[in-house]
Order: sequence, then structure tokens, then C-alpha cells
Amino acid sequence: MSLRGPAEGDEGTHRRRRYVDVTGRTLALLGVLFVMAYTVYVLWPDRPQVVTTVVFVILILTWAIFVVDVVIRIALTPRGRRWRYAWRHPLEVLSAVLPVFRALRVVGLLENLPMLRRHTPSAVRAQFITLALAYAFAWVFFLALATLVAERDAPGATITTFGDALWWALVTIATVGYGDTYPVTALGRFYAVLLMAGGVAIVGTASATIISYLNERVAGLRHRGDTLAPPSLSTAEEPEPSGERALPSAGSTADDLAEGGERPAGTAG
Repeated sequence: MSLRGPAEGDEGTHRRRRYVDVTGRTLALLGVLFVMAYTVYVLWPDRPQVVTTVVFVILILTWAIFVVDVVIRIALTPRGRRWRYAWRHPLEVLSAVLPVFRALRVVGLLENLPMLRRHTPSAVRAQFITLALAYAFAWVFFLALATLVAERDAPGATITTFGDALWWALVTIATVGYGDTYPVTALGRFYAVLLMAGGVAIVGTASATIISYLNERVAGLRHRGDTLAPPSLSTAEEPEPSGERALPSAGSTADDLAEGGERPAGTAG
């Protein structure tokens, strides 16, 4: 046995994978329930006491289930590979610690859609873009909620409504930062750091996706022997292949040049 632990194909790993397959969708639905309960908790401050009780029960129960889920997954991982599993699955581990990562696990539901399980290049790109947008939306929305909870009752706060929090989150994740709204509490600034890190990742991912798409288009045109036409905003049509046209000979007539055609073979010059 090596120091790296048993191979990933042993019975312990298969048990963990079966557990993940059975519980994955249920945990994602619990994540949806958690996000809904947290949204009610933040955006409905004057809620009745019975609603508050239900919301807190849902929040505590879903948090406890996510903690137990992480413990079970690590326990089902063979010895010698448990730290590696925790390192390679940060979303599952962090979801047991920070609520914002619990919300991100909801995006895992999209991976089960039939339209996103194809393996053609265009389908893989569509899956990547869809998941990236979903993660970005969940990241901005939930961190805006969490920041509003931390900021709205603080002295000198500039983020006092959900509109303020959402505006601040968008300009922060876009690395713009106008400075009209900003967190004043330690927890709010911690959320700002998470947003900044997410903004760098999202902008980098978008740039890489665009560059990859352009490189694929250029490679496809080169493979067909076509010429890439300059970009134009006046039409959305694909550039037509530009084949080699014969240069007009010295004896070409004006009619030949006007029609743009070539002489029939065998015609004297």
C-alpha cells in the first residue's frame, strides 16, 4: 500500500459515490429551501412570530443536515484519502461552515438537466456558460442578503436596503467600486472580500470563455481553408468562404471583367 492511500476504485469509494448519487438531489432541494428561508428572514423584518419560528427551524435543520452530510462523505472516503477529498471538494466542506456556500450547492441541480448532459463541443460550452451564470447569480444574490443583515443596523451604515446591497454587490463583483455604498462592519467587509475574489474569478472565466470561442472559430476556418472576415455590426451572417479567384489575363475584355466570370476553357486569349 502506498502512502497516498488505497486506489479510488475500492469498495469504500464506491459506497461514497452511491451515497452521493442517492442524496445529491435531496441536498440540492434542501439548499433551495435554505435560500428561500434566509431570503424571508432578511427581506421580511416585520414578519409574524410564527413565520420567524418556521424560518429558524428550517435554517437550523438544513445547516445540521449539511454538516452531517459532509461528515458522512468524509467517513465513507478510504483512509489516507480523506484530506484529499476535503481539499478537492471545497464547496461541500465550506457549505457546512458558511451559509453562502450552502446556497451555491443549489446550482448542482442544473447539472442533472438532460440538455446539459450532452458531450458535443457546443453542449459542453452551453453547460459551462449556464453553470457559470448560475453560480455568479447565486453568489451575488446571497452575499447581498448576508451583507444587508450585517450592515443595516450598524452606525453610519450606507447599506440599509436590499437595493443598496444588490447595487454594492454588483459594482464590487465587477471590480468597479464607485464608493457610494460600502460596508462599515467587520463581517460586511469579510463578505466584500469574498465578492472581490468572486469578481476576479468571474471576469477571468468570462474572458477565457470568449478567447476559447474565438480560437475555436479561427481554427475551424483554417481547417476548411476559409478566410476569416473582419467583424461587422451590420449583419449576423457567417462569412462566406473565399476561394482563389483567377486574375484576369491581359486579353480579358471589358465584358469579362464586368461579369466577374472566367473565360470558358479553350478560348483564345
